[in-house]
Amino acid sequence: MLTTLRLSHFRCYGSLKWDIPAEGAVLLGSNAQGKTSLLEALCFALTLHSPRSARLDRMVQEGFPSFGISLDTNRGNRRMVWENRRLSLRLNGADCRDYTAYLSDALPVTWLGNADMALVQGAAEERRRFLDFLGTQWHPGYRDALLAYRKALKSRNALLRHPRRSHAALRSYAGLLAHHGEVLVQLRTMLLARLTPHVAHHHHLIAGGEELVELYYAPSTQSSLADSIEQALEADERAGFTTVGPHRDDFVLHIAQRPAADFASEGQQRTLATALQLAQGSLLHEETGQAPILLIDDIFGELDPTRRRALLGILPEDSQVFITTTHLDWLRDTPCPLPICQVENGRARWNH
Repeated sequence: MLTTLRLSHFRCYGSLKWDIPAEGAVLLGSNAQGKTSLLEALCFALTLHSPRSARLDRMVQEGFPSFGISLDTNRGNRRMVWENRRLSLRLNGADCRDYTAYLSDALPVTWLGNADMALVQGAAEERRRFLDFLGTQWHPGYRDALLAYRKALKSRNALLRHPRRSHAALRSYAGLLAHHGEVLVQLRTMLLARLTPHVAHHHHLIAGGEELVELYYAPSTQSSLADSIEQALEADERAGFTTVGPHRDDFVLHIAQRPAADFASEGQQRTLATALQLAQGSLLHEETGQAPILLIDDIFGELDPTRRRALLGILPEDSQVFITTTHLDWLRDTPCPLPICQVENGRARWNH
């Protein structure tokens, strides 16, 4: 359970101490007032991942050189400071240089937002980001394989762009890519297999009906990764980057045995995207025994009353739930027991 959040020069917050109710909160306010930034801070403190930006410098309040986040939970305190292009971590008062150690005992997190439609309609990058966000919370080896693969990929791509590149060095990095990439592909395939029944279950609860929901991993090559990287060497040298591997993989979503991106209605796509995100939480709950922290960013105004009630009805009872919204009109037909926090100009106060 999350109990207190403190921010220093994070996004629009110069300084904030926010005492968090045990059940969570509805964050009410106009656009660009800081609602989503509170969810982002919670998410980043727990997962070292932002659903809004891959660049940490964009989280710093304008005009300042650094930001700090401190989050108290029922498991202790997590604190981080980003300064001089470096992220420093502390766990329960002790320096923590190992990201894996910092994340090993974190509460699981699920994020739902309007941008989730990109999971169905968008580019493969969106779906890879979804898998990696879930995978790094799900399996301790996933983050290790992902970070090692990304490091080798960055080095190989830099070498491919170098005019005096060494083929021996390229093959050395190719070996690292193949090794860590095969592990990553295996874990992603396993993850999708475990996730699919959870997606189907939540899709049925939200939409009703018996539409068949299926997820298929789509690798960028059907051959062994080592052979594929070797065969693509000339193409990679012309392109200046690595053209095959898990960083180019995708997964495909089907409803009623047809690709959802091509044949599903907008309502079906939105329901499927929501089911995907909720499935993260139920899978993590099943695997870790911990109810996820649910961060729901401005989607209730986009759902019809039936889907809103269905969504609220299937949220885990023992999860802390945080919902951002610009208005409370939807509460007229969708009762929500969470306390309301007014967010305005980088300040948060409770409505009484």
